[in-house]
Amino acid sequence: MKKSIKKNYIYNMSYQVLVFLAPLITTPYVSRVLEADGIGTYSYIASIVSYFVLFASMGISIYGQREISYVQDNKEKRSQVFWETKILEIITSSIAIGIYIIFSLTVANNIIYYICTFEILAILVNVTWFFQGIEEFGKIVFRNIIFKLLSILYIFMFVKTKADLWIYVFGMTFFVFLCNLSLWIYIPKYVSKPRWSDIRPARNLRMVIALFIPTIAIQIYTVLDKTMIGLITKDAFENGYYEQSIKISKLVLTVVTSLGTVMVPRIGYHFERGETDIVNNYMYRAYRFVWFIGIPLCFGLIGTASNFVPWFLGIGYMKAIPVLSILSFLIIAIGISNITGMQYFVPTKKEKEFTTSVLIGAAVNFILNMILISKFKSIGAAVASVSAEIVVTLVQLYMVRKELSFVKIVTSAIHYLIAGGIMLIILLFIGQSMNASIINTFCLIIIGASIYFLMLLLMRDAFFIENMKSVMVSIKNRINKQ
Repeated sequence: MKKSIKKNYIYNMSYQVLVFLAPLITTPYVSRVLEADGIGTYSYIASIVSYFVLFASMGISIYGQREISYVQDNKEKRSQVFWETKILEIITSSIAIGIYIIFSLTVANNIIYYICTFEILAILVNVTWFFQGIEEFGKIVFRNIIFKLLSILYIFMFVKTKADLWIYVFGMTFFVFLCNLSLWIYIPKYVSKPRWSDIRPARNLRMVIALFIPTIAIQIYTVLDKTMIGLITKDAFENGYYEQSIKISKLVLTVVTSLGTVMVPRIGYHFERGETDIVNNYMYRAYRFVWFIGIPLCFGLIGTASNFVPWFLGIGYMKAIPVLSILSFLIIAIGISNITGMQYFVPTKKEKEFTTSVLIGAAVNFILNMILISKFKSIGAAVASVSAEIVVTLVQLYMVRKELSFVKIVTSAIHYLIAGGIMLIILLFIGQSMNASIINTFCLIIIGASIYFLMLLLMRDAFFIENMKSVMVSIKNRINKQ
């Protein structure tokens, strides 16, 4: 059942392009309607809800995708893995929903908390991990695109004033639930009916918990920062600045991590068959891809932030400029750690190394948050998050030094750092004399991309030239067919 990596990457990227474009359409509108404190209120509540979502999912999606990838060619085995994994997920989700409902009765803004129940229900019906495991990304992307477009339409139709925060939250959560639910119509094609006498959900519990621990740690340094900003500063505006900045940086990051989503089942497939050389070759190419794409995206975001933020988020978000500039480094740090952690440690069953690295990152993040947020607020949280991710990345690269060459991984970034650095200097110089506007931001992006790719051509970067030739051949073949 092996699928083309390029095809799956294109599927994933087509959705990520929509994910990237959707906020370009909705964020300027929502930022102005709900304002920074409205966005901050939702950000804080969503960070609380995410802990219940974390318990509901419990690392089951990571485990399920990996185990399905091992048996994707055997319908009987993958059916058994599916039912055992899904039943366990239903049990954990049901417990999480029960506890969450009780918790919702005790807090202010409980109408928002009630609506966010759909986030946990989305885990209850989630089967995305199954289709990722069998490398059927087209079906996931098709559904995601439909419901993403519906959610955009919904926002513009029904979110009109600051009082419509609950309507906005409903749209953000309900469409995710519907999207996950809709994938069930494909399940009968790939999964046989359960033979209940053979189903033992508890047998997977030990491995699920092993993957749940690093998931908790990751949650600490991806969500705890928002919670701590709210608890320490008591300022919804600071949460709003951070929320919009982290949202933008994570949206750009999806361009990099899309490859990881399609690589995990492929690496798991080859690892299970003992094909180590193939796995290592995939890894080196994946690292180089992250450098190639991640460095210009990071530097480009820094170089355009002061021109981009005022028209995109509004004048009330000027403090988000330094926050966004700092968080831009997450694109590189998470991009590399995603390759090592999710694409290598998880499919090759190195849960211990994965857990250790993210626990160290979580500890660094928590300590730095305690020190920096009280003094620097959202900027301090940004510094803490980036520092934690860099630590995780370095620890993971140290852990794989015997399997993968650290020198080879790092030196493969040289061309992209040189090209990206020159691009950044020119963007900062040009940007000083340009007013903030969508046209000027677009011009800066075109200028930056042109400089970056020109520099790679001048340095005759093999990875860039090889992929450019591949694209040109593909275009030529399509033209000839017509």
